Formats: sequence, structure tokens, C-alpha cells
Amino acid sequence: MQLASLETFVVGNPPPGFGGRYFIFVKLVTECGIAGYGEIYNASFGPAAVTRMAEDFFVRYLEGSDPFAIEVFFRKAHGSGFSQRPDPTVMGVTSGLEMAMWDIVGKALDKPVHALLGGKVHERLRSYTYLYPEGDEDHAAFYADPDLSAERAAAYVEQGFTAVKFDPAGPYSVFGGHQPALDDIERSVRFCARIREAVGNRADLLFGTHGQFTPSGARRLAKRLEPYDPLWFEEPVPPDMPEHMAGVASATSIPVATGERLCTKWEFARVLQSGAASILQMNLGRVGGILEAKKIAGMAEACHAQIAPHLYCGPIVAAANIQLSACTPNFLILESIRRFDGFHASLLKKPIHWEGGYVVVPDAPGLGVELDEEVARAHPWTGSALHLEMTQTPVDPVRDARFPPAS
Repeated sequence: MQLASLETFVVGNPPPGFGGRYFIFVKLVTECGIAGYGEIYNASFGPAAVTRMAEDFFVRYLEGSDPFAIEVFFRKAHGSGFSQRPDPTVMGVTSGLEMAMWDIVGKALDKPVHALLGGKVHERLRSYTYLYPEGDEDHAAFYADPDLSAERAAAYVEQGFTAVKFDPAGPYSVFGGHQPALDDIERSVRFCARIREAVGNRADLLFGTHGQFTPSGARRLAKRLEPYDPLWFEEPVPPDMPEHMAGVASATSIPVATGERLCTKWEFARVLQSGAASILQMNLGRVGGILEAKKIAGMAEACHAQIAPHLYCGPIVAAANIQLSACTPNFLILESIRRFDGFHASLLKKPIHWEGGYVVVPDAPGLGVELDEEVARAHPWTGSALHLEMTQTPVDPVRDARFPPAS
């Protein structure tokens, strides 16, 4: 069996756009007609450039090769062009192609991927969601209002969720990290207080940040959040120096979670060795693929750390997250986008089975899902913005009116 062709799909994510502006899917097909799907989570370049990178890697390393040779492909990609170091763009492309190879392998053997990685440990997987605006709600107003978020959290708990995530801590900039403004701290406290009051102890609070702060600033904020007992404090400082994130982790009782912007076992090893986090949030469309994520989960298990796979992209990464989580003893919780509903569900021939706060692990071969190519082709991405973007100017609390004016 040999890999014969590659097709790519760049799919625009229509409003409300939860999960990013677009998704990049790949389809590998063997000469005997077995098709496998993957997803690239790569936001550093526009999708046209990323699909060209995927085509280059296919011709260079995969065309005519055995889809079972997953470790060989990873090593060739990791060392491509005499690089041999973590690179989010290379690993994003690698992840999508590797994911499709696993889908083919599972289908060829008539087994789900989790059965090939040690077997199912969990029959169902606890999940969480961000707090999202609904219907015609103004997005900016919703994300700034702790009472609306508390109301939405209570509604999600009624649906079955036992954890909700929110990020009220202010802007994140390419010039970060910065000290939190007093207004950022007070707003964050209000969100935690209102949401805790609304859900009581029926749900965990997951306090999200996006690397906004300096280590000392993160410690200031964490101290104020501790009375509300969040399950985690997510990526409190930029991801490039885990040694400094470790200073935050050692100063707070809130577990630190990180990993959505990291790739390969080598970057996650630094996180574990430095004590920067006890919850690892690898994104399977960026980290280097399913096998690389399984290795990271094993490293974490030896350090008594847990995994909580990240998802702010499309449903094929979601399916890969499910396969990994199902066979991982130290799995904690799975990120979902609401109940895997809306446009995410329409992209799959059979939606992910979500029930009462949990994902039911599929036993279908491969990744357990099939991309609906007609829907994917009907929603091409035509914009020029990147999947996600940060504020392009420094955070200035005076200019940005984060202090009240003098009377």
C-alpha cells in the first residue's frame, strides 16, 4: 500500500466563527483507494501558503511511501532542510498529514486509532467549552459582562457541562507580556465571583489567558483569583520561556495549564522539567501529530501531570483529540466548542457524539469521522486575515483608557 495523492481544503468558518476564521483540511489517498483526513492548525502564514507547504512535504516525503511509516515521516519532517528543532509551521503541516496517515492505517486495519495506541481506557470523555455569545448578542458586550457570562455558564451546566472557560483578563499583544492593569484584575475577579456564584460547585472554572502577562504580573492576578478555586490558570505568560512560567506555578495554588502554542516532545519536556505546568494542552494539529502527542502524554504521566487537548480549530483535530484522550490514562478534560454543534457538526458526515457533558468515544475505524467534502467545498475561505491574530500595538493602560478619568 502506497500513498498516491493529496488534496487540500481551506474552509471559511461562517459567523459566528467560533474556532477561528478558517480550517485547513488535508486528504491523503492510497493507490488502493483508502482515504484519510487530517487538519493543519497553522496560523503563522495565510492558508494558501500553508497548503503549498503541505504539497511540498507530500511530494518530498510521502508520495509513493507506506502510510504505516509514521515515525519515519515525522523524523524526515522534523529534520527537513537541516532544521531538526521545534517549528510550529513545519509541525502544523506535519500534524495534518500524519493525522491523515493514522486515519488510513486505522481504516486499513478496521480499527479505531485509539485501539492502535494501547487501547481504550475511557469509554467517555469529560468536556468543557468557552462561554460564547448566542444569537444576536453583541460579542464585545458579552465578553465584557460578567453577569452575561454567569448566566451562560449556568445554562451550559444545565446542558451537562461540568467545566467552563473564560478569559476576561484584557488584551494580548505581540509586544507582551505586560503587567495587568488594575481594571484587568478587578474585572477578572468579578467574572470569577459571578460565575462561581451562578454554578456553585457544579462546575470547574477554567481561567483562560493568552500569555498576556509578565511572571510577576501573573502572580499578582493569580493571588486575587485563588479564593474562587479555578481548576487552572491557562498560559499566564508567553510560551517561549517555561522557566519563568514555573515561577508562576510555584507561587499559586491554582494549577497552571499550557501548550496550545507548543510543538514536539522537546518543548513539552522543558515545561515538565522546569515545573511550568501540571496540565498540558497540546493541539494535535500543531504539536507534531498523534504519535508525538502520545509520547508527550507518556512523559506527562511519568511526571504526574495530566493532558487536556486544546481545540480552537476544526472537527478533524477534535476527532484526533478524542482518539488520543481515549487511550491516555492521565487524561483530564477535553476542549469542545459548545457541544460540537453548528458548522463544526455540518462538516462531518456523522457528528461527534456529545451527551450530557461527555464525548462518547467512537469505535469506527481510523479517526472515527469523515469530512463532508461537499460542505467543505461549498465554504471556501476568501479572506486575507490569519486564523487568529494578536493586538499589533503595545498595551498602554493610559492610552487604552484602563484607568478612570480624573474628576
